[in-house]
Amino acid sequence: MVETLTAEISEDLQDRIRRLLERACDLERPLATAESCTGGLIASLLTDIDGCSRAFARGYVAYTDDAKAEMLGVPKDLLATHGAVSRQVAIAMADGARARSGAHSALSVTGFAGPAGEGQEEGLVHFACATKGRKTMHREAHFGPLGRGGVRLACLPVAVDMFEEGLR
Repeated sequence: MVETLTAEISEDLQDRIRRLLERACDLERPLATAESCTGGLIASLLTDIDGCSRAFARGYVAYTDDAKAEMLGVPKDLLATHGAVSRQVAIAMADGARARSGAHSALSVTGFAGPAGEGQEEGLVHFACATKGRKTMHREAHFGPLGRGGVRLACLPVAVDMFEEGLR
């Protein structure tokens, strides 16, 4: 079954994204993303606001382990040891995106958006935000069985929260 995002992004969240981008522009602190389970959704939203193009440096969609290793420099042994959906990999993804993009802050997201395999939790998502001159932040969310679209949408406010914190 193919599932797509049909729900709309709330006006409140759209306003928060606009304010985030305006602040990044004012501070001259560009943002970057490294996305797995959200498939570029966060990057897409960060490019929707007119007049704020300089706030977003670039986005990486690294869905497979090979992509995470090649595009973001996530060590393959880290992926093998901890799995793609882990605190360690989320941090490595954010650190890699920040280093490769030159952005002030880079946010990563990796998780199980749809049904997970045996012993894995549907709706488990790890976020990390690497900010120049600071220790990389991590958050773990347990969204539950919301479906692929529901989990992706649930990731958005967390991503904005973490970027806001990175700009403080």
